[in-house]
Amino acid sequence: MSILTGERISLRALEPGDVDLLYSWENNSNIWSVSNTLAPFSRFVLEKYIAESHMDIFQTKQLRLMIDISEKGDTDTIGAIDLFDFDPMHERAGIGILISEKRYMNRGYASEALELLIDYSFTILQLHQLFCHIDCDNKVSIKLFEKFRFRVTGEKKDWNKSPEGWKSVYMLQLINPRH
Repeated sequence: MSILTGERISLRALEPGDVDLLYSWENNSNIWSVSNTLAPFSRFVLEKYIAESHMDIFQTKQLRLMIDISEKGDTDTIGAIDLFDFDPMHERAGIGILISEKRYMNRGYASEALELLIDYSFTILQLHQLFCHIDCDNKVSIKLFEKFRFRVTGEKKDWNKSPEGWKSVYMLQLINPRH
């Protein structure tokens, strides 16, 4: 069994066939606020991104893995989990997760993906810490990360502008317990 395979999901590298999924996710303006996106992505840019995704995290400073589930013999890609702002000098990376559709939410898939990526980050990449930024009112995401011992270590007041107004953001960190 691979370090990126769990009981119900597996994390895998990007494939050329993922361009349509990425195109729909990256151009969904409903999630732009959490990804700090302001404009749509072209199919060309996403194809180029996928073509370069084979490069090492030490080169690109990021890693996107697709979240696959297998049910009744069928495999569906339900989201993605990312390492970003990878800093090899200070042995840290940011982490973000997307579950694409409501029907896949609150079923434990994000939790399993996060657990696999934490283990990969600390075991294979030998990182010292992971961090994330979550809107203070996103109780579901905060609870998910706290389940894995991420701790709120700061609050950025009025950090993100949204149609509803300014939102504060918590910074959460997880220090590798093996260090």
